[in-house]
Amino acid sequence: MRRVQYERSGGPEVLEVVAAEVPTPGAGELLVRVEAIGVTLSAIRRINQPVPQQLRAEVAGEVVAVGDGVDGYSEGYRVVGLCTADAYAEYVVLAVDQASAIPDGASAVDAVALMRSGLVALGALDTAAPREGETALITAAAGGVGHLAVQLARVRGASWVTAAVSAEAKADFVRELGADEVFTYGQLHCGKQADYALDGVGGSGLAETLGGLAEGGRAVTYGTGAGLIDPEDLLAGGKTLTGFRIGRLAQRDAARYEDLRQEVWQYYASGLLHPVVHAEFALDDAAAAHAVIEQRENRGKVVLVP
Repeated sequence: MRRVQYERSGGPEVLEVVAAEVPTPGAGELLVRVEAIGVTLSAIRRINQPVPQQLRAEVAGEVVAVGDGVDGYSEGYRVVGLCTADAYAEYVVLAVDQASAIPDGASAVDAVALMRSGLVALGALDTAAPREGETALITAAAGGVGHLAVQLARVRGASWVTAAVSAEAKADFVRELGADEVFTYGQLHCGKQADYALDGVGGSGLAETLGGLAEGGRAVTYGTGAGLIDPEDLLAGGKTLTGFRIGRLAQRDAARYEDLRQEVWQYYASGLLHPVVHAEFALDDAAAAHAVIEQRENRGKVVLVP
């Protein structure tokens, strides 16, 4: 089989395709013939770490073998889930507790565009505890998570959605998803102040996100960028900031995690949630896929298709 790997840290250029043995599933694991792989910003940041780390990603495909102790899945099942090692490959091993069935009628590409990103978006939204008629602010609104968060805010009753993007060229895309107004970073003070914000930027962008909140507003961040905020940004307006990580929820509340998965699929099946794929890349073009995200060009999800 073919697999993407890297042996030194750096930019997209360090990725290379190599020949590798098809892995064997162990106890509690599935061997999946991969049809689609979701590229994320966290994977891109991993290859920039001083010590090489395993490539993690959402994968979707067909189960071709099962390990000991696996119940509920057999050969021929179509599944999607988070692969924690050697995910950029034609075959991967997926822990059964990370897998979920892909409903009939959904493609593998839609599955990787929906599952992890949709879970993050919906989980962050739930953490914000939105009430019917409130106003929402979504940052990184054109990204893999953000473009779903814009739609979900509408589904959950937001009366007005303000979106923030990195470039004016993305504005029309985000408006088509349901945003009422779109600003580039540095302009959020010009918009309607929001009751709650879902922040995909983190770090130094948090101060601007908090500035876009109304008095008493609440922000939930799932962004991983490093940076500091001034406590006065919270104190002066009685605002709150909460961190959200989907992996933590999966570990601590498996039942709630499963509820979120089912809810995402229900919104998809009912036509309320539309995953958008910016582009599909072959494994040989993994570096180009990473470059699209690094350069903030994507509108929706970037996907590798072995």
